[in-house]
Amino acid sequence: MLELREVDAFYGPAQVLFDVGLACHPGEVCVLLGRNGAGKSTTLKTVMGLVPLTGGAVFFQGKRIDRLPPWTIARSGLGYVPEERRIFADLTVLENLEVGRLPPRRGLASWSRERIFELFPVLAPLAGRRAGHLSGGEQQMLTIARTLMGNPLCVLFDEPSEGLAPVVVDQLAEALRALKAQGLSILLSEQNLHFAIAVADRAHIIEKGAIRYSGAVAELVADEHLRSAYLAM
Repeated sequence: MLELREVDAFYGPAQVLFDVGLACHPGEVCVLLGRNGAGKSTTLKTVMGLVPLTGGAVFFQGKRIDRLPPWTIARSGLGYVPEERRIFADLTVLENLEVGRLPPRRGLASWSRERIFELFPVLAPLAGRRAGHLSGGEQQMLTIARTLMGNPLCVLFDEPSEGLAPVVVDQLAEALRALKAQGLSILLSEQNLHFAIAVADRAHIIEKGAIRYSGAVAELVADEHLRSAYLAM
């Protein structure tokens, strides 16, 4: 579904990604783990065309996308839930959902308000409320919901659990598992190992802009030395 091959990227004169390679298969949840500043967010932004790569390539459904503008990448079926959420605070919940709406995709059940409210019941009674008046957890759910209205085939989540109360993190994990069950591919960047374990099939660890581990989440859980070397704070 999504593959990065030997990706390099720079911020100005500073190289931040070094030969990054990873893949996420159809219906799979992959997690990109690492400490602050390791390169997680930059990797996702590079996939979306928000940070230009200087080497390597990004493929989505077998087609190269790293030379395309971000809006074309999004319309191709790749969704992005940014760390900053970036909701439209002055618009209502329903208006935010409509902003994200894209035409149906052949062979894929389209997302509607009804499906969104089934996935995130907490948003239903808030449909007419301005998004700026929602709690942090409600805003995160709205950001995900708005992305789903674009009928994506794969969604990138940048630090989705950050700053959320434990009960909201649990609700978010349940929602991601539901999306996976519906066949959606997911790549998320995370620092929260417990959240990652709860939702992901495979893990990639990034450190100083380079991939240090790729494998099953179960193998990572069993390897205390690996977790201590790359994930301990």
